[in-house]
Amino acid sequence: MKKFSLQVMFLFSVLFLTSCNKMGRQPEVLPGNIQMGGVYYTQFALQFEKGHFRTTNYRTGTLLPINSKVTLLDINRKVIKVNIVDFKHDLIVKNNPKHVGGDAYFYFDKLFKQQKVNLAKFTRKERANIEKGIAGVGMRKDAVIAAMGYPPSHATPSLSYDNWTYWKSSWGDRLVVNFKNDKVVKVVD
Repeated sequence: MKKFSLQVMFLFSVLFLTSCNKMGRQPEVLPGNIQMGGVYYTQFALQFEKGHFRTTNYRTGTLLPINSKVTLLDINRKVIKVNIVDFKHDLIVKNNPKHVGGDAYFYFDKLFKQQKVNLAKFTRKERANIEKGIAGVGMRKDAVIAAMGYPPSHATPSLSYDNWTYWKSSWGDRLVVNFKNDKVVKVVD
């Protein structure tokens, strides 16, 4: 009987400690616009390497076109994991809050939406550059965002600026898009 009582006490102790441990690691509450397993579309053409896209938005690697269909697999404050439906390939989005001004939830809203971008609002020349993931002379600012995404906020604190700086790689090579009257006048590579 004493042995049975010790076993029951041990079992309750284990259950109690397990529940305490789980209570200490509550999952993050997702914002209402983000649903695990949800289908989304990329809001700009992005480039990734070895299955990773860094929110610093380096301009190197494989081009993932705008409006690519993805399924959300996982998200936390630092990382977003999606499956690129057409490629049947997972993509890890690594957030750098210093370069984007917020956590991965903040960046999710820039990168993914439940509806595709309406490409009809862009000129034929802008659409051609968007498909290539490049900026070209004459493009409007919203077309450059569709083609290349957002410049890192530590280098371009406001999209109202006339010079947007993108990093070509983590080695510090830069690409600067110059605007006048909200249209590209020069791309310095």
